[in-house]
Amino acid sequence: MYRYASSVLFLASVFAFQLSHGTEVTVRDKDNNLCLYANLTVNFSVSYEVAVNKSETAMFELPGNVTTDGSGCDNTSSTLKLNFGEGHSWSVNFTINGKTYQADTITFSYNLSDATVFPKSAVNGTATVNVKSQITDVGMDTCYSCKSKETIEAESVNQTLWNVLIQAFVINNSTSENFTSCAADLPTTPVAPTTQPTTTTPAAPVTNSTAPPPTTPTPAPTLPTPTTGEYSVKPDENSTACLMVNFGLRISLNSVEMNFEPNGTTSSGSCGVNSSQLVLTSNAMTITLTFANDTKKFHLHALNVTGKTSSGVAFSEANTNLSLWEATVGSSYMCNKEQNYTITGLLTLYTFELHVQPFGVKKGLFSTAEDCQADAENFIVPIAVGVALLVLILIVLLAYFIGRKRNMASSYETL
Repeated sequence: MYRYASSVLFLASVFAFQLSHGTEVTVRDKDNNLCLYANLTVNFSVSYEVAVNKSETAMFELPGNVTTDGSGCDNTSSTLKLNFGEGHSWSVNFTINGKTYQADTITFSYNLSDATVFPKSAVNGTATVNVKSQITDVGMDTCYSCKSKETIEAESVNQTLWNVLIQAFVINNSTSENFTSCAADLPTTPVAPTTQPTTTTPAAPVTNSTAPPPTTPTPAPTLPTPTTGEYSVKPDENSTACLMVNFGLRISLNSVEMNFEPNGTTSSGSCGVNSSQLVLTSNAMTITLTFANDTKKFHLHALNVTGKTSSGVAFSEANTNLSLWEATVGSSYMCNKEQNYTITGLLTLYTFELHVQPFGVKKGLFSTAEDCQADAENFIVPIAVGVALLVLILIVLLAYFIGRKRNMASSYETL
């Protein structure tokens, strides 16, 4: 079997194509035997410098049009390298450890000279980040499977992986039907209640007492309306705000709701021509909002929420393809009424008294607001009632004048 042959690194001839759920690649050795298989989705969020003390964030996905030059397999290690765009690459190396294998390091290289991905970058050349992978203890002749999202953070780069299916050491030229699932996909096993042995005692004689009414379970308390926070981003300490957001915020994660508390929260971010970003950091979570500007309209383009629940469970949810809070550039967006937005299958966002302006802020003040549809609908009923009352008054007045004119005509005829 080729894995147990001499330690010769076979440069792989490979093909790659895009499926609806990710990028699928296969790596074959010089004898055209399958040695590595991968099917995964990767999103990148890269913060890069555009001027002194100014940065913007590029958000993009691992595309389907990739090559795998530099990938290869031998009897103890395998390397998957995906090359894409103008000088970008994503790679991961695997090693065998007894009866299991693991991914050691994920390496992401990105070319800041690529103006399509990094417009107006103040730095040229290629940057590289190396991060530790969480793919460990994968059984030999099994595929590693992880449908849940895993976000790996570095200094200026976040990588989010999901729908991952990888077999680094393929046996008998065919992928395995057995899987090693990641911890996030494993169901939680409920702890069975501990029962104590009971002894039977004689029943007490029945007296003419009234049995107490059955107890009614206390419903879960309803969360109060979250406190409205006022957040802003300034280019420097001596400047006025270039991005302003006011809102009360509630997070629902897998149906567990949490109010976002402005007390103790710090705000940071950046203001750019085409993209602006607000980062809110509290004790419980970090929320990153990225806004896009297409010269005529702005909108919330991406949202990333990371943190821990009250029970200490870590979570990370992101969506980089949003189109919320749209308004004309040079104005602000306002929605006082409670609104809810489904961000991912697990994350829902609730906003209260929302007012946002990520571009064109002047003198630290909001520009004229464009109201959301929900607020606009609040005016429809009073306007309709007012119009109806006006029409009714006009009808009464018209009837009065017509009646008066007829009475006057009758008086003339009598005379």
